Amino acid sequence: MMPLTFCKAGEENIIKKIGGKDEVKKHLESLGFVVGGSITVVSAIGGNVIVNVKGSRVAISDDMAIKIMV
Repeated sequence: MMPLTFCKAGEENIIKKIGGKDEVKKHLESLGFVVGGSITVVSAIGGNVIVNVKGSRVAISDDMAIKIMV
């Protein structure tokens, strides 16, 4: 298990755990980040990570991405 920030672009992973406070978890869940869901890193630029989750591209900060374990 490793944080999303360590994943390479184009690599598909399964979300195993989402850390952080309850409000952070709920925010990520509303964006489609759920345990057991598939996620692909599109790119990482300037601390922000762009991911493909549930057919949508979502940009999240490095602080959020480090809380998502794959």
